[in-house]
Amino acid sequence: MPERIGRYTVVLNNRPTVQGHAAVVGKREGEGPLGRYFDAVFEDTTMGKKTWEQAESALQKEALTRALNRAGLAASEINHLFCGDLLNQCTASAFGLREFGIPMYGQYGACSTMAQTLAMASVFVDSGAADLCAAVTSSHFCAAERQFRLPLEYGGQRPPSAQWTATASGAAIVGMGGSGVKIAAVCGGRMMDMGITDANNMGAAMAPAAADTLLHFWQDTNSAPEDYDLVVTGDLSQVGSDLLQQLLGREGVTLGSRHADCGLLLYDRKRQDVHSGGSGCGCSAAVLCGYLLGKLERREMKSILFVATGALMSPTTSQQGESIPGIAHLLHLVAE
Repeated sequence: MPERIGRYTVVLNNRPTVQGHAAVVGKREGEGPLGRYFDAVFEDTTMGKKTWEQAESALQKEALTRALNRAGLAASEINHLFCGDLLNQCTASAFGLREFGIPMYGQYGACSTMAQTLAMASVFVDSGAADLCAAVTSSHFCAAERQFRLPLEYGGQRPPSAQWTATASGAAIVGMGGSGVKIAAVCGGRMMDMGITDANNMGAAMAPAAADTLLHFWQDTNSAPEDYDLVVTGDLSQVGSDLLQQLLGREGVTLGSRHADCGLLLYDRKRQDVHSGGSGCGCSAAVLCGYLLGKLERREMKSILFVATGALMSPTTSQQGESIPGIAHLLHLVAE
């Protein structure tokens, strides 16, 4: 059964297993440093659909289908589906996954949604409320730009602090038993608002939340960065990653090279024009489900902290001049 320790951390004593996972991406993501780790790279980011939103739904359908196939499971065997995306009312998830016929819990954590959905799926399985759950999320550059910023046809200029929304989707199947990666603990994040109002500077808005969640987890578990092979945030990119190191340094914590960020892993900033780095629900989802879980399965790493971050803004609040609250949810993943 799950057991809460400290203030915000839940230890999963039965240690649910990731029994299948998959990551599918667009052309730009496939051309990045992690291209060979993805299950599919689509050269046509329209996915043969009429709209960008339909294309994002197709990405989610593809990711879940491949994750189920890898786990050797049928959709009818999954008890609950936790899914979300960046679009209003989680439409990419609803329209992409409706035909699977699985009870659905729509989730919104902005770019932290992969951690949120996987945490919910893991707690359900560990508690015995479900035998098998699926966690799925996605983002699409063109759909997100249209909703949050400006239509692509406008040709607006992006400042250096801006991030590139990943065209990608990740899916993971969670159950008990098997030899896959184990979920040892989850730590829910608090909303942190430092007064950032610039939608093109999300890294600065999210970094305080990442620092807050990490500090609480280490305190709750009486552990330190040195106890883990890697601390992976997603997706602070360059601006947010630098700020995270500064914030933790003030608390006497040094991450150094033990830290990696999904927004920096997904793209080559010197070769690809992504400014500060990557973002979007699909960024951390694809890096986790395509790259990190594989490294754990191959025992190249034994224990990592996956800390997905999100900027909890909407087009309406941005236009009204509201600040951007940040949030970060954490999972402790282990290879046994």
